[in-house]
Amino acid sequence: MFNITLNNGKSTLGFKKSFLIASLHILVLTSSAQISEEALAKMLNSHPDDQYIGTVTVGILQGGGSLIGADFEFLVEDHYGFQIGGGFVGYGAALNYHFKGGIRSSFLSFGYWHQGHQETYVQSLIGPTFVYRGPKWFTAQIGLGYQLEEGPAAQQLDLNLPGTQLLYSIGAYFPLH
Repeated sequence: MFNITLNNGKSTLGFKKSFLIASLHILVLTSSAQISEEALAKMLNSHPDDQYIGTVTVGILQGGGSLIGADFEFLVEDHYGFQIGGGFVGYGAALNYHFKGGIRSSFLSFGYWHQGHQETYVQSLIGPTFVYRGPKWFTAQIGLGYQLEEGPAAQQLDLNLPGTQLLYSIGAYFPLH
């Protein structure tokens, strides 16, 4: 499924489709293979976190890979969230699946990162990430992104960015009542 065919240094459309389909499969399989929230709460001897409606996250490479940025996430349903953010030269959006249920739990995210604006636009990326949320405030994210487009800043600086890149961020999150 992940055969990469190079054509003048660029991957073919087949790889793009395969990467997107594989990312979506991971998200769907992970969400459908979870045990019920009540069973998980009994196993962990804790109660589901249902008192918060959303979070604001601030940090380095938050907000679509901005140098300094912020994201706002709200729950659509107990396990599913939608996130949008921005910051210093970037913005992004994501669909999130919380493993434990509730906004304070770790989650799998499928997101879009747009890094830069106009002449400072470097690239756009899409892909899955795992986001760890600590019990109080700490959050960190790691995953893979596939480059959708390279912007004028990357071309002017002759960055030669790879088609698949590591996505990561670190910051603090603040639950909203």
